Amino acid sequence: MNIKKLLFAGSLLAGLAATAAFAQDAAVPAADAATEAVAPTVDKGDVAWMMTATLIVLFMLMPGLALFYGGLVRAKNMLSVLMQCTVISGVAIIVWVVWGYSFAFGGGTSPYWGGLGKLFLSGVTVDSTAATFTDGVALPEYLFIAFQMTFAMITPALIVGAFAERIKFSAVVLFTVLWLTFAYFPIAHMVWDGAGLIFNGTLSGGVGALDFAGGTVVHINAGIAALVGCFFVGKRTGLGKDMMAPHSMTLTMVGASILWVGWFGFNAGSNLESTAGAVLAMINTFTATAGALLTWCVIETMMRGKASMLGGASGIVAGLVAVTPACGTIGPVGAIVLGGLASAGCYFFVSVVKNKFQYDDSLDVFGIHGIGGIIGAVGTGIFTASSLGGVGLADGVSMGAQVWAQIVGVLVTLVWGGVISAILFKIVDLVVDLRPTLEQEREGLDLVYHGEAAYHS
Repeated sequence: MNIKKLLFAGSLLAGLAATAAFAQDAAVPAADAATEAVAPTVDKGDVAWMMTATLIVLFMLMPGLALFYGGLVRAKNMLSVLMQCTVISGVAIIVWVVWGYSFAFGGGTSPYWGGLGKLFLSGVTVDSTAATFTDGVALPEYLFIAFQMTFAMITPALIVGAFAERIKFSAVVLFTVLWLTFAYFPIAHMVWDGAGLIFNGTLSGGVGALDFAGGTVVHINAGIAALVGCFFVGKRTGLGKDMMAPHSMTLTMVGASILWVGWFGFNAGSNLESTAGAVLAMINTFTATAGALLTWCVIETMMRGKASMLGGASGIVAGLVAVTPACGTIGPVGAIVLGGLASAGCYFFVSVVKNKFQYDDSLDVFGIHGIGGIIGAVGTGIFTASSLGGVGLADGVSMGAQVWAQIVGVLVTLVWGGVISAILFKIVDLVVDLRPTLEQEREGLDLVYHGEAAYHS
Protein backbone atom coordinates (compact mmCIF):
# COMPACT_ATOMS: atom_id res chain seq x y z
CA MET A 1 0.00 0.00 0.00
CA ASN A 2 2.80 2.41 0.88
CA ILE A 3 4.56 1.50 -2.34
CA LYS A 4 1.39 2.30 -4.29
CA LYS A 5 1.07 5.63 -2.51
CA LEU A 6 4.68 6.43 -3.27
CA LEU A 7 4.24 5.50 -6.91
CA PHE A 8 1.08 7.65 -7.09
CA ALA A 9 2.83 10.59 -5.44
CA GLY A 10 5.78 10.23 -7.80
CA SER A 11 3.50 10.14 -10.80
CA LEU A 12 1.66 13.21 -9.51
CA LEU A 13 4.87 15.15 -9.00
CA ALA A 14 6.12 14.15 -12.44
CA GLY A 15 2.85 15.29 -13.96
CA LEU A 16 3.00 18.60 -12.12
CA ALA A 17 6.59 19.08 -13.24
CA ALA A 18 5.65 18.35 -16.84
CA THR A 19 2.70 20.71 -16.57
CA ALA A 20 4.91 23.45 -15.11
CA ALA A 21 7.47 22.93 -17.85
CA PHE A 22 4.76 23.08 -20.48
CA ALA A 23 3.32 26.21 -18.92
CA GLN A 24 6.75 27.82 -18.83
CA ASP A 25 7.30 26.97 -22.50
CA ALA A 26 3.86 28.30 -23.37
CA ALA A 27 4.53 31.50 -21.42
CA VAL A 28 7.44 32.41 -23.69
CA PRO A 29 5.38 32.85 -26.89
CA ALA A 30 2.62 34.44 -24.80
CA ALA A 31 5.10 37.03 -23.51
CA ASP A 32 6.39 37.54 -27.05
CA ALA A 33 2.83 38.02 -28.25
CA ALA A 34 2.22 40.60 -25.51
CA THR A 35 5.40 42.42 -26.50
CA GLU A 36 4.31 42.43 -30.13
CA ALA A 37 0.89 43.74 -29.10
CA VAL A 38 2.37 46.85 -27.51
CA ALA A 39 5.10 47.44 -30.10
CA PRO A 40 4.26 50.35 -32.40
CA THR A 41 3.12 49.46 -35.89
CA VAL A 42 4.53 51.26 -38.93
CA ASP A 43 2.01 51.27 -41.76
CA LYS A 44 3.29 51.35 -45.33
CA GLY A 45 0.42 53.60 -46.41
CA ASP A 46 1.27 56.17 -43.75
CA VAL A 47 4.93 56.05 -44.75
CA ALA A 48 4.12 56.53 -48.44
CA TRP A 49 1.81 59.47 -47.70
CA MET A 50 4.23 61.19 -45.34
CA MET A 51 7.12 60.83 -47.78
CA THR A 52 4.90 62.48 -50.41
CA ALA A 53 3.81 65.22 -48.02
CA THR A 54 7.43 65.94 -47.13
CA LEU A 55 8.39 66.36 -50.77
CA ILE A 56 5.51 68.69 -51.62
CA VAL A 57 6.30 70.90 -48.61
CA LEU A 58 9.78 71.22 -50.12
CA PHE A 59 8.04 72.07 -53.41
CA MET A 60 6.28 74.93 -51.59
CA LEU A 61 9.65 76.55 -50.97
CA MET A 62 11.61 75.38 -53.99
CA PRO A 63 10.34 76.80 -56.29
CA GLY A 64 6.93 77.92 -54.95
CA LEU A 65 7.77 80.63 -52.44
CA ALA A 66 10.90 81.61 -54.39
CA LEU A 67 8.87 82.33 -57.54
CA PHE A 68 6.04 83.97 -55.60
CA TYR A 69 8.45 86.41 -53.97
CA GLY A 70 10.71 86.70 -57.01
CA GLY A 71 7.90 87.88 -59.26
CA LEU A 72 6.93 90.59 -56.76
CA VAL A 73 10.32 92.34 -56.72
CA ARG A 74 12.03 94.36 -59.44
CA ALA A 75 13.89 92.47 -62.15
CA LYS A 76 17.31 93.57 -60.83
CA ASN A 77 16.62 91.77 -57.54
CA MET A 78 14.93 88.63 -58.83
CA LEU A 79 17.90 86.31 -58.40
CA SER A 80 18.70 87.66 -54.94
CA VAL A 81 15.31 86.45 -53.70
CA LEU A 82 15.73 83.09 -55.44
CA MET A 83 19.18 82.66 -53.91
CA GLN A 84 18.02 83.64 -50.45
CA CYS A 85 15.30 80.97 -50.55
CA THR A 86 17.71 78.43 -52.00
CA VAL A 87 20.51 78.94 -49.50
CA ILE A 88 18.10 79.18 -46.56
CA SER A 89 16.95 75.69 -47.55
CA GLY A 90 20.47 74.29 -47.30
CA VAL A 91 21.31 76.13 -44.09
CA ALA A 92 18.11 75.00 -42.38
CA ILE A 93 18.71 71.35 -43.30
CA ILE A 94 22.19 71.34 -41.78
CA VAL A 95 21.14 73.23 -38.66
CA TRP A 96 18.10 70.99 -38.17
CA VAL A 97 20.13 67.78 -38.36
CA VAL A 98 22.99 68.99 -36.17
CA TRP A 99 21.03 70.58 -33.31
CA GLY A 100 17.58 71.75 -34.39
CA TYR A 101 15.74 68.45 -34.07
CA SER A 102 17.17 67.96 -30.61
CA PHE A 103 16.28 71.50 -29.53
CA ALA A 104 12.68 71.02 -30.70
CA PHE A 105 11.98 67.31 -30.10
CA GLY A 106 14.95 65.99 -28.16
CA GLY A 107 12.91 64.37 -25.42
CA GLY A 108 13.73 66.88 -22.68
CA THR A 109 11.17 67.85 -20.06
CA SER A 110 11.73 71.61 -20.25
CA PRO A 111 8.69 73.62 -21.38
CA TYR A 112 10.97 75.76 -23.58
CA TRP A 113 13.30 73.41 -25.44
CA GLY A 114 13.91 69.74 -26.12
CA GLY A 115 17.44 69.49 -24.74
CA LEU A 116 20.65 68.02 -26.14
CA GLY A 117 19.68 64.36 -26.25
CA LYS A 118 19.51 64.09 -30.03
CA LEU A 119 22.34 66.32 -31.20
CA PHE A 120 23.61 65.09 -34.57
CA LEU A 121 20.52 62.81 -34.53
CA SER A 122 22.09 60.76 -31.75
CA GLY A 123 20.21 57.51 -31.15
CA VAL A 124 18.17 57.75 -34.33
CA THR A 125 18.34 54.62 -36.52
CA VAL A 126 16.34 53.08 -39.34
CA ASP A 127 14.50 51.09 -36.67
CA SER A 128 13.61 53.96 -34.32
CA THR A 129 10.09 55.36 -34.54
CA ALA A 130 8.14 58.52 -33.80
CA ALA A 131 4.60 58.50 -32.44
CA THR A 132 1.53 59.56 -34.41
CA PHE A 133 -1.88 60.61 -33.08
CA THR A 134 -3.04 56.99 -32.86
CA ASP A 135 -1.83 54.78 -30.01
CA GLY A 136 0.32 51.95 -31.31
CA VAL A 137 0.84 53.51 -34.74
CA ALA A 138 4.19 55.10 -35.52
CA LEU A 139 6.37 56.48 -38.32
CA PRO A 140 10.04 55.85 -38.96
CA GLU A 141 11.79 58.55 -36.96
CA TYR A 142 13.85 59.63 -39.96
CA LEU A 143 10.59 60.38 -41.80
CA PHE A 144 9.24 62.51 -38.95
CA ILE A 145 12.58 64.33 -38.85
CA ALA A 146 12.48 65.00 -42.59
CA PHE A 147 8.87 66.24 -42.49
CA GLN A 148 9.49 68.64 -39.62
CA MET A 149 12.71 69.74 -41.32
CA THR A 150 10.76 71.14 -44.27
CA PHE A 151 8.84 73.38 -41.86
CA ALA A 152 12.12 74.67 -40.47
CA MET A 153 13.26 75.35 -44.03
CA ILE A 154 10.31 77.41 -45.26
CA THR A 155 9.67 79.48 -42.12
CA PRO A 156 12.79 81.70 -42.20
CA ALA A 157 12.38 82.00 -45.98
CA LEU A 158 8.99 83.63 -45.40
CA ILE A 159 10.68 86.40 -43.41
CA VAL A 160 12.89 87.65 -46.24
CA GLY A 161 9.91 89.04 -48.13
CA ALA A 162 9.61 91.84 -45.56
CA PHE A 163 12.97 93.38 -46.44
CA ALA A 164 13.45 92.08 -49.97
CA GLU A 165 15.67 94.16 -52.29
CA ARG A 166 17.64 95.82 -49.48
CA ILE A 167 19.49 93.32 -47.30
CA LYS A 168 22.92 91.78 -47.51
CA PHE A 169 23.12 88.15 -48.52
CA SER A 170 25.51 87.39 -45.65
CA ALA A 171 23.08 89.02 -43.21
CA VAL A 172 20.28 86.71 -44.38
CA VAL A 173 22.42 83.62 -43.86
CA LEU A 174 23.63 84.63 -40.38
CA PHE A 175 20.16 85.71 -39.28
CA THR A 176 18.70 82.40 -40.46
CA VAL A 177 21.08 80.35 -38.32
CA LEU A 178 20.47 82.49 -35.22
CA TRP A 179 16.71 82.84 -35.68
CA LEU A 180 16.13 79.13 -36.17
CA THR A 181 18.14 78.41 -33.03
CA PHE A 182 16.60 80.94 -30.67
CA ALA A 183 13.13 81.62 -32.12
CA TYR A 184 11.89 78.76 -34.29
CA PHE A 185 13.08 75.68 -32.39
CA PRO A 186 11.83 76.88 -28.97
CA ILE A 187 8.40 77.83 -30.33
CA ALA A 188 8.13 74.50 -32.17
CA HIS A 189 8.89 72.74 -28.88
CA MET A 190 6.45 74.87 -26.89
CA VAL A 191 3.58 74.23 -29.32
CA TRP A 192 4.09 70.65 -30.53
CA ASP A 193 6.11 68.77 -27.92
CA GLY A 194 4.32 67.01 -25.07
CA ALA A 195 6.38 68.95 -22.52
CA GLY A 196 5.86 72.30 -24.26
CA LEU A 197 4.61 75.42 -22.51
CA ILE A 198 1.84 76.16 -25.01
CA PHE A 199 0.98 72.50 -25.63
CA ASN A 200 0.31 71.96 -21.93
CA GLY A 201 -1.62 75.18 -21.42
CA THR A 202 0.57 76.15 -18.49
CA LEU A 203 -0.36 79.82 -18.88
CA SER A 204 -3.98 79.24 -19.89
CA GLY A 205 -5.52 77.22 -17.09
CA GLY A 206 -4.30 73.86 -18.33
CA VAL A 207 -5.99 74.14 -21.71
CA GLY A 208 -3.45 73.70 -24.50
CA ALA A 209 -3.61 75.75 -27.68
CA LEU A 210 -4.64 73.96 -30.86
CA ASP A 211 -2.21 74.38 -33.75
CA PHE A 212 -2.59 71.57 -36.23
CA ALA A 213 -0.01 72.61 -38.82
CA GLY A 214 1.84 75.72 -37.66
CA GLY A 215 -0.23 78.89 -37.34
CA THR A 216 1.89 80.00 -34.39
CA VAL A 217 5.10 78.08 -35.09
CA VAL A 218 5.39 79.14 -38.73
CA HIS A 219 3.21 82.10 -39.66
CA ILE A 220 2.90 84.25 -36.55
CA ASN A 221 6.52 83.50 -35.68
CA ALA A 222 7.74 84.52 -39.14
CA GLY A 223 5.30 87.41 -39.34
CA ILE A 224 6.47 89.14 -36.18
CA ALA A 225 10.12 88.61 -37.16
CA ALA A 226 9.33 90.20 -40.51
CA LEU A 227 7.70 93.24 -38.89
CA VAL A 228 10.68 93.73 -36.58
CA GLY A 229 13.02 93.33 -39.54
CA CYS A 230 11.25 96.11 -41.46
CA PHE A 231 12.23 98.62 -38.83
CA PHE A 232 15.78 97.37 -38.31
CA VAL A 233 16.60 97.20 -42.03
CA GLY A 234 14.72 100.36 -42.95
CA LYS A 235 12.79 101.36 -46.06
CA ARG A 236 13.79 100.67 -49.65
CA THR A 237 15.76 103.45 -51.27
CA GLY A 238 13.42 105.45 -53.49
CA LEU A 239 10.23 104.15 -51.92
CA GLY A 240 7.38 106.46 -52.94
CA LYS A 241 9.47 107.96 -55.75
CA ASP A 242 10.80 105.13 -57.88
CA MET A 243 8.72 102.59 -59.76
CA MET A 244 8.62 99.45 -57.58
CA ALA A 245 5.83 97.43 -59.16
CA PRO A 246 6.22 93.64 -59.37
CA HIS A 247 8.29 92.74 -62.43
CA SER A 248 6.36 89.53 -63.22
CA MET A 249 2.88 88.83 -61.95
CA THR A 250 3.00 85.73 -64.15
CA LEU A 251 5.73 84.21 -61.98
CA THR A 252 3.91 85.32 -58.84
CA MET A 253 0.77 83.52 -59.98
CA VAL A 254 2.81 80.39 -60.74
CA GLY A 255 4.39 80.62 -57.29
CA ALA A 256 1.03 81.11 -55.57
CA SER A 257 -0.37 78.09 -57.38
CA ILE A 258 2.57 75.94 -56.28
CA LEU A 259 2.12 77.19 -52.73
CA TRP A 260 -1.52 76.08 -52.76
CA VAL A 261 -0.58 72.61 -54.00
CA GLY A 262 2.32 72.29 -51.56
CA TRP A 263 0.15 73.43 -48.67
CA PHE A 264 -1.71 70.12 -48.81
CA GLY A 265 1.54 68.50 -47.67
CA PHE A 266 1.83 71.16 -45.00
CA ASN A 267 -1.70 70.71 -43.65
CA ALA A 268 -2.80 67.17 -44.48
CA GLY A 269 0.72 65.90 -43.76
CA SER A 270 0.49 67.25 -40.23
CA ASN A 271 -2.06 64.50 -39.53
CA LEU A 272 0.97 62.14 -39.66
CA GLU A 273 -1.25 59.32 -40.91
CA SER A 274 -3.13 58.52 -44.11
CA THR A 275 -6.55 58.60 -42.47
CA ALA A 276 -9.79 60.57 -42.52
CA GLY A 277 -8.08 63.25 -40.43
CA ALA A 278 -5.76 63.99 -43.34
CA VAL A 279 -8.76 64.15 -45.68
CA LEU A 280 -10.46 66.69 -43.39
CA ALA A 281 -7.34 68.86 -43.45
CA MET A 282 -7.24 68.48 -47.22
CA ILE A 283 -10.80 69.63 -47.93
CA ASN A 284 -10.42 72.53 -45.48
CA THR A 285 -7.31 73.63 -47.37
CA PHE A 286 -9.50 73.82 -50.47
CA THR A 287 -12.48 75.59 -48.96
CA ALA A 288 -10.74 78.13 -46.72
CA THR A 289 -8.52 79.22 -49.59
CA ALA A 290 -11.49 79.59 -51.92
CA GLY A 291 -13.32 81.70 -49.34
CA ALA A 292 -10.30 83.96 -48.85
CA LEU A 293 -9.59 84.28 -52.58
CA LEU A 294 -13.12 85.35 -53.45
CA THR A 295 -13.40 87.64 -50.43
CA TRP A 296 -10.23 89.52 -51.44
CA CYS A 297 -11.47 89.88 -55.02
CA VAL A 298 -14.86 91.18 -53.88
CA ILE A 299 -13.34 93.70 -51.45
CA GLU A 300 -10.85 94.88 -54.06
CA THR A 301 -13.62 95.28 -56.64
CA MET A 302 -15.70 97.31 -54.18
CA MET A 303 -12.76 99.49 -53.12
CA ARG A 304 -10.87 99.87 -56.42
CA GLY A 305 -13.35 98.87 -59.08
CA LYS A 306 -11.18 95.96 -60.28
CA ALA A 307 -9.96 92.64 -58.97
CA SER A 308 -6.21 92.24 -59.56
CA MET A 309 -4.03 89.18 -59.98
CA LEU A 310 -1.90 90.45 -57.10
CA GLY A 311 -5.02 90.60 -54.96
CA GLY A 312 -6.03 87.11 -56.03
CA ALA A 313 -2.63 85.70 -55.12
CA SER A 314 -2.69 87.56 -51.80
CA GLY A 315 -6.14 86.14 -51.01
CA ILE A 316 -4.92 82.62 -51.74
CA VAL A 317 -2.03 82.95 -49.32
CA ALA A 318 -4.21 84.62 -46.66
CA GLY A 319 -6.62 81.69 -46.75
CA LEU A 320 -3.86 79.12 -46.61
CA VAL A 321 -2.25 80.84 -43.65
CA ALA A 322 -5.51 81.17 -41.71
CA VAL A 323 -6.56 77.54 -42.10
CA THR A 324 -3.14 76.15 -41.15
CA PRO A 325 -3.75 75.92 -37.38
CA ALA A 326 -7.39 74.94 -37.84
CA CYS A 327 -7.42 72.52 -40.76
CA GLY A 328 -7.55 69.32 -38.72
CA THR A 329 -10.31 70.34 -36.32
CA ILE A 330 -12.83 72.57 -38.13
CA GLY A 331 -15.42 71.77 -40.78
CA PRO A 332 -15.33 72.74 -44.49
CA VAL A 333 -18.04 75.41 -44.17
CA GLY A 334 -16.40 76.89 -41.09
CA ALA A 335 -13.17 76.95 -43.10
CA ILE A 336 -14.84 79.09 -45.79
CA VAL A 337 -15.94 81.60 -43.15
CA LEU A 338 -12.53 81.58 -41.46
CA GLY A 339 -10.80 82.13 -44.81
CA GLY A 340 -13.11 85.04 -45.62
CA LEU A 341 -12.54 86.69 -42.25
CA ALA A 342 -8.78 86.33 -42.54
CA SER A 343 -8.78 87.71 -46.06
CA ALA A 344 -10.70 90.81 -44.96
CA GLY A 345 -8.38 91.32 -41.99
CA CYS A 346 -5.26 90.93 -44.09
CA TYR A 347 -6.58 93.27 -46.78
CA PHE A 348 -7.22 95.93 -44.14
CA PHE A 349 -3.69 95.62 -42.77
CA VAL A 350 -1.85 95.74 -46.09
CA SER A 351 -3.96 98.52 -47.58
CA VAL A 352 -4.76 100.69 -44.56
CA VAL A 353 -2.61 99.96 -41.51
CA LYS A 354 0.69 99.69 -43.39
CA ASN A 355 0.06 102.98 -45.16
CA LYS A 356 -1.01 104.62 -41.92
CA PHE A 357 2.20 103.71 -40.07
CA GLN A 358 4.48 103.94 -43.12
CA TYR A 359 6.54 100.81 -42.48
CA ASP A 360 8.04 99.07 -45.50
CA ASP A 361 6.99 95.44 -45.33
CA SER A 362 7.90 94.93 -48.99
CA LEU A 363 5.89 91.80 -49.72
CA ASP A 364 3.39 92.06 -46.83
CA VAL A 365 4.76 89.23 -44.73
CA PHE A 366 3.35 90.54 -41.47
CA GLY A 367 0.15 91.79 -43.09
CA ILE A 368 -0.66 88.34 -44.48
CA HIS A 369 1.28 85.72 -42.52
CA GLY A 370 1.25 87.54 -39.18
CA ILE A 371 -2.33 88.83 -39.26
CA GLY A 372 -3.70 85.81 -41.12
CA GLY A 373 -1.97 83.54 -38.61
CA ILE A 374 -3.45 85.43 -35.64
CA ILE A 375 -6.98 85.35 -37.08
CA GLY A 376 -6.60 81.67 -37.91
CA ALA A 377 -5.22 80.76 -34.49
CA VAL A 378 -7.99 82.51 -32.58
CA GLY A 379 -10.61 81.29 -35.05
CA THR A 380 -9.47 77.72 -34.43
CA GLY A 381 -10.80 77.96 -30.89
CA ILE A 382 -14.19 79.04 -32.26
CA PHE A 383 -14.76 76.89 -35.34
CA THR A 384 -13.50 73.67 -33.73
CA ALA A 385 -16.72 73.60 -31.72
CA SER A 386 -19.07 70.84 -32.90
CA SER A 387 -21.95 73.34 -32.98
CA LEU A 388 -20.09 75.15 -35.78
CA GLY A 389 -19.22 72.03 -37.73
CA GLY A 390 -15.87 71.22 -36.10
CA VAL A 391 -14.74 67.95 -34.57
CA GLY A 392 -15.50 69.29 -31.11
CA LEU A 393 -13.47 70.67 -28.25
CA ALA A 394 -11.89 68.47 -25.59
CA ASP A 395 -14.17 67.13 -22.86
CA GLY A 396 -14.89 69.78 -20.26
CA VAL A 397 -13.35 72.60 -22.32
CA SER A 398 -15.65 75.50 -23.21
CA MET A 399 -15.28 77.64 -26.29
CA GLY A 400 -14.27 80.58 -24.12
CA ALA A 401 -11.51 78.56 -22.43
CA GLN A 402 -10.20 77.31 -25.76
CA VAL A 403 -10.23 80.76 -27.33
CA TRP A 404 -8.32 82.09 -24.34
CA ALA A 405 -5.75 79.32 -24.76
CA GLN A 406 -5.41 80.29 -28.42
CA ILE A 407 -4.89 83.96 -27.50
CA VAL A 408 -2.25 83.03 -24.93
CA GLY A 409 -0.44 80.93 -27.54
CA VAL A 410 -0.51 83.87 -29.95
CA LEU A 411 0.79 86.31 -27.31
CA VAL A 412 3.62 84.00 -26.23
CA THR A 413 4.69 83.60 -29.87
CA LEU A 414 4.51 87.34 -30.57
CA VAL A 415 6.51 88.28 -27.47
CA TRP A 416 9.10 85.51 -27.77
CA GLY A 417 9.51 85.89 -31.53
CA GLY A 418 9.47 89.68 -31.47
CA VAL A 419 12.00 90.15 -28.68
CA ILE A 420 14.36 87.44 -29.94
CA SER A 421 14.17 88.78 -33.50
CA ALA A 422 14.98 92.32 -32.38
CA ILE A 423 18.05 91.10 -30.49
CA LEU A 424 19.20 88.98 -33.42
CA PHE A 425 18.77 91.72 -36.02
CA LYS A 426 20.90 93.98 -33.84
CA ILE A 427 23.59 91.32 -33.49
CA VAL A 428 23.65 90.68 -37.24
CA ASP A 429 23.87 94.40 -37.92
CA LEU A 430 26.87 94.69 -35.61
CA VAL A 431 28.61 91.67 -37.12
CA VAL A 432 28.08 92.03 -40.89
CA ASP A 433 25.79 95.06 -41.36
CA LEU A 434 22.23 94.52 -42.52
CA ARG A 435 22.14 96.73 -45.60
CA PRO A 436 24.19 97.09 -48.75
CA THR A 437 25.48 100.54 -49.70
CA LEU A 438 23.20 103.00 -51.48
CA GLU A 439 25.09 102.42 -54.74
CA GLN A 440 24.78 98.65 -54.43
CA GLU A 441 21.08 98.88 -53.73
CA ARG A 442 20.54 101.04 -56.79
CA GLU A 443 22.56 98.69 -58.97
CA GLY A 444 20.54 95.69 -57.82
CA LEU A 445 21.42 92.80 -55.54
CA ASP A 446 21.60 90.25 -58.36
CA LEU A 447 24.81 91.70 -59.77
CA VAL A 448 26.22 92.90 -56.46
CA TYR A 449 25.99 89.60 -54.55
CA HIS A 450 25.65 86.97 -57.24
CA GLY A 451 27.36 88.41 -60.31
CA GLU A 452 24.54 87.51 -62.69
CA ALA A 453 21.25 88.79 -64.02
CA ALA A 454 17.88 87.10 -64.24
CA TYR A 455 17.18 88.43 -67.71
CA HIS A 456 19.22 89.50 -70.73
CA SER A 457 17.93 91.73 -73.51
